[in-house]
Amino acid sequence: MVDRPWTAVAAAADDREYLALISYLPLKRFRTVPRFLRYSGAIAEQLERTRGLVGFAFRGKIIAREFYTLSVWDDEQALMDFVRAEPHLGTMGALRPHMAETKFVRWRVKGPRVPPSWEDALRALRSE
Repeated sequence: MVDRPWTAVAAAADDREYLALISYLPLKRFRTVPRFLRYSGAIAEQLERTRGLVGFAFRGKIIAREFYTLSVWDDEQALMDFVRAEPHLGTMGALRPHMAETKFVRWRVKGPRVPPSWEDALRALRSE
């Protein structure tokens, strides 16, 4: 397993609620893993300069071809602005044919609980 630890982009305020997102991104074939990881690096750079992002983490189970992202956003608009921007937008199109069934789960998290634990995030993913 490969983890990119939580990267804080902005400080979470104790008196606020935020939008948390976990994504499950399984690949159909192992040969796509290197390309997926290259794209992930570019997207991590995009995330580090994205307005409205509080922070993010990445988890990869390379042999199983299963990847997860965990992020916390100011609101839905900030998340959608990121999704529609490059390189994320082009990456989604390039990888779509190589992905098995993906899953995305959103929930609300209070500032003191940022970052959410992987255990909480995976529980949210399983409950959907």
